Amino acid sequence: MIFLLYDMKAKPKTKQHSFFYKNSLTIVFMLLFILSLLGQAISGWKDHNEYLKDKRQTELSLSEYSISPHFIQATFENWESEFLQMALFVVLTIWLREKGSSESKPQDGEDEVDKVTKAKSNSPWPVKRGGFILKLYENSLSIALFLLFIISFLMHWYGSLKEYNLEQALENKPMANAMEYLGMPTFWFESFQNWQSEFLSIAAIVFLSIYLRQKGSAQSKPVNAGYAEDE
Repeated sequence: MIFLLYDMKAKPKTKQHSFFYKNSLTIVFMLLFILSLLGQAISGWKDHNEYLKDKRQTELSLSEYSISPHFIQATFENWESEFLQMALFVVLTIWLREKGSSESKPQDGEDEVDKVTKAKSNSPWPVKRGGFILKLYENSLSIALFLLFIISFLMHWYGSLKEYNLEQALENKPMANAMEYLGMPTFWFESFQNWQSEFLSIAAIVFLSIYLRQKGSAQSKPVNAGYAEDE
């Protein structure tokens, strides 16, 4: 009887968390994304209609604007840079290091993510399957991010080309085909102005996390950790 009571005390009940608690990071960021996208759509719609009014063109409804080249170009121009940033960050952190940064693997020794993949009872099915499926799964995060980048790049290209040709037509200037536009500075200016900001933000978090702290954040080292100390 004493043993049973001791055993019951030794196994505390697992705390049950709500769905929101378990998924709050994704939920909050998706809500912020939706609100920001809505704000972009409404402000972009009003701004674009001002442009059309100046050109004595028919103004668009909000639903028409949401599938217009102006909205497509602006939206995917930003998505493109975000997915490129994350894809490169995921891949480059395989080999590159930053001593003392919370965003880098340790300088020496084998990290947990470098160990040979072994199936456990709760492992995803590709791990249990092994072979080619496992190899694909081992690189699935970077593959997905690069695919999202390519899709966003193509949509940006499409929207920007259509918007460029619309402006050219309104000013009675020659229009460009897809391949011609790909070689024009306008398209690459739109891309590079976003890419550079994303690369700067990654460099900032990698470097600043060496010296600065945020108590309670998974993106920060412990407050009392030394500058050169690797997690």
